[in-house]
Amino acid sequence: MNLLRAELRRVLATRMWGGLLLAAVALGGGLVGLMALVGPENFDPPMPGLHTEEGLRSILGILGFTAFVPAAAGALAATSEYRHGTAAVTFMFAPRRGRVLAAKLATHAIVGLGYGIALAGSAAVALFTVAALRGVSLGMPAPTVLALLARIGVAMAVYLLVGTGVGALLRNQVAAVCVVVGYLYLAEPVLMMIPGVNALYPLLPGGATAALTDFTYVADAMSAQLGNDAVALLPPAAGALLLTGYALAAAAIAVVVPMRRDIT
Repeated sequence: MNLLRAELRRVLATRMWGGLLLAAVALGGGLVGLMALVGPENFDPPMPGLHTEEGLRSILGILGFTAFVPAAAGALAATSEYRHGTAAVTFMFAPRRGRVLAAKLATHAIVGLGYGIALAGSAAVALFTVAALRGVSLGMPAPTVLALLARIGVAMAVYLLVGTGVGALLRNQVAAVCVVVGYLYLAEPVLMMIPGVNALYPLLPGGATAALTDFTYVADAMSAQLGNDAVALLPPAAGALLLTGYALAAAAIAVVVPMRRDIT
C-alpha cells in the first residue's frame, strides 16, 4: 500500500494526469459534441443520422480511434524513470522490484480507468445535451448508449496498459511512443487494405475494440472502397475477452521484463 500511494503521488506530481484529463474531455465531450452538433448526415460522405442506431454507433465508435492517446501515455509513464534516471533511486529504496512494478502497474490501471471514465462521461454529457438542443431522438435507449460508452472507456484503460507494456519492453521513450502510435495509426489500417492478410485484423487490438464496441463502419467502408470482402469481426463478448488477454499480456511484460534487467 505504501508503494501504491507513492506511485499515485508520483503521477499526481506530474503534468501527465492533467494532460490526460484534458485530452479525455476534449476527445470525448469535444469530438462527440461537435459531430453530434454538425450531424453525421451532413458529413462528406454522409452517414446515417443520430436518430438511427447505425449512425449513433458510428459516432461513438469513432472514439475507439483515439486509443493512441492512452497508449502513448502508458508508454511515457513506463519509460519516464529510465529517461530521467530515477529508476535506480526507486529500486534502491524498494529493492524488491516485483512489488514496485506491481504498484506501478496498478497505478497505471487506475489512471487508465480514470481516463476511460472521463472520456465516456464527457461524451455522454455532450451527446445527450446536443441531442436535446437539436430536438433529435437518439437511435438507441439511453441505458444502451451508456453501456456502449462504458465499454469504450474500459477499452481505453486496456490501451494504457498495452502502452505500459511496450514502454517496459523498449525503455526508450521516443521509440516506445513511435511504436504504439505508428502501430495504431499505420500498421492496423494497412492490414485492413491487404486481401487475405486483413483476416488477421479481428484478432488485433483494433479489431477487438471494434468488436467490443460493435463499430464496423470504418472496416466496412474500407472494404467497399477497395472492393475487398468485408472483414468479419468477432462477437462483442469475444472482443472483450481478447482485449482482456492483451491487457494481461501487457501487464505480464510490464512486471516480468524489468525484474532482472540492468537499469543503468
